[in-house]
Amino acid sequence: MSMPVTAQDFEANARKALRDPNLRKAMGIIGGAMASRRVESAAQLPEFDALRDEAVKIKNHVLAHIDLYLEKFESQVKARGGHVHWCRTPREARETILALCRARDARTVTKGKSMVTEEIGLNGFLEQHGIQPVETDLGEYIIQLAHEPPSHIIGPALHKTREQIAELFENHHPDYEVNGVKPGPRSTDPQTLVTEARAVLRERYFQADVGITGANFLIAETGATVIVTNEGNGDLTQSLPKMHIVVSSIEKVIPNLEDLSTILRILARSATGQEMSVYTTMSCGPKRPEDRDGPEEFHVVLLDNGRSEMLGTALQPLLRCIRCGACMNNCPVYHSVGGHAYGWVYPGPIGAALDPHMIGLETARHLPNASTFCGKCEEVCPMRIPLPDIMRWWREQAHEKRITPPLQRWGVELWAFAAKAPWLYRLGAAAAIAILNTAAKGKGRFARLPFARSWTDGRDLPAPQAAETFMQQWKKRKGAR
Repeated sequence: MSMPVTAQDFEANARKALRDPNLRKAMGIIGGAMASRRVESAAQLPEFDALRDEAVKIKNHVLAHIDLYLEKFESQVKARGGHVHWCRTPREARETILALCRARDARTVTKGKSMVTEEIGLNGFLEQHGIQPVETDLGEYIIQLAHEPPSHIIGPALHKTREQIAELFENHHPDYEVNGVKPGPRSTDPQTLVTEARAVLRERYFQADVGITGANFLIAETGATVIVTNEGNGDLTQSLPKMHIVVSSIEKVIPNLEDLSTILRILARSATGQEMSVYTTMSCGPKRPEDRDGPEEFHVVLLDNGRSEMLGTALQPLLRCIRCGACMNNCPVYHSVGGHAYGWVYPGPIGAALDPHMIGLETARHLPNASTFCGKCEEVCPMRIPLPDIMRWWREQAHEKRITPPLQRWGVELWAFAAKAPWLYRLGAAAAIAILNTAAKGKGRFARLPFARSWTDGRDLPAPQAAETFMQQWKKRKGAR
């Protein structure tokens, strides 16, 4: 029971999103701000692009020797008193985590932000077995109250307006008081909302029997796991309970701390426009006898879930992803429909490229087509992942496997046939221009056009500006010389 999948309903999801005024308001706020902050932050670091190139080299090297680095990481974790659990599937990962929680007789679990736990559907699974997970990242906490999945990799609740958040808090915090007095009219002031969430969550940290975090990186040289946060919730989640469980996918491993410093310099700049995140925390096993605090047990759950199958294929560059969300922050399609329209854990361009492998091309066939191919996602990706190329590859796979609708396949095949016969292509282009100019009747545009409803439902289609094709004009100019 991993996260529910609705990727096959992308078109319906997108239409619903486009009609949601609250989503339009929320996406309008984030649309330009996060992208512009990245530009400003990168400009302040002259070596930013050189660091990107070095980071790509680091990850490519790791992926070529991932077995060796994972074995080294495991040996270092064990040397520090920790345990590593290898899981091939989401089910194995869930059951491993459940067994560890039961060993501590856990009833409450605090969680730091983790996309991998979303991927395996951990929260619902724990609840079904009598264990209450509490998200401590503010965005994750908000969507947990709303019973929704995250809509962004780094900003899970970016689709929520302040008014919606205030309403959620009012409904779920009936006992919240300020200096012994219940607050008056519900405020939508961001600082007031943050203060309320902090006060409510504070008690949960002390009640938790187990703390679960994700990992941005795994350091092979030292056996440390690394989380990057802005709220400090990850530190409280992993240090107060008796047991700390790290849930990570296998591609997060990197060789050493020097490589970590290289990637960290581009991570926050790409994600939020910060020079560095507020907290970069390394966990190096359970507490030692001389330590005053920390967990008594330290476990790392490593998930494969199809990632090893990507090695050596056209999909391997996706394993370089450091989950910064820059591709979403700059994607016009994501800005229009939000993250939930994509129908699975990973939205935006990275989801359009990754999800077909994770949940099946038959289910996610719409996602690689949810792109304008403007190339902005590849341009801003700190790991230079060729996302448009991978989406094109998925389109080719869908066509070859006859997954796309027949009409769409026939249209592509007809165009390909014409493109292979230049005389026929030129004849067809000339005929199309003549017909469209005649049909336009001097208006210069079409409000409705047969076979182009998907375009004209949202905007007018301009009529051709010239009476001749490019090739016809070029031949005339060439002959006039």
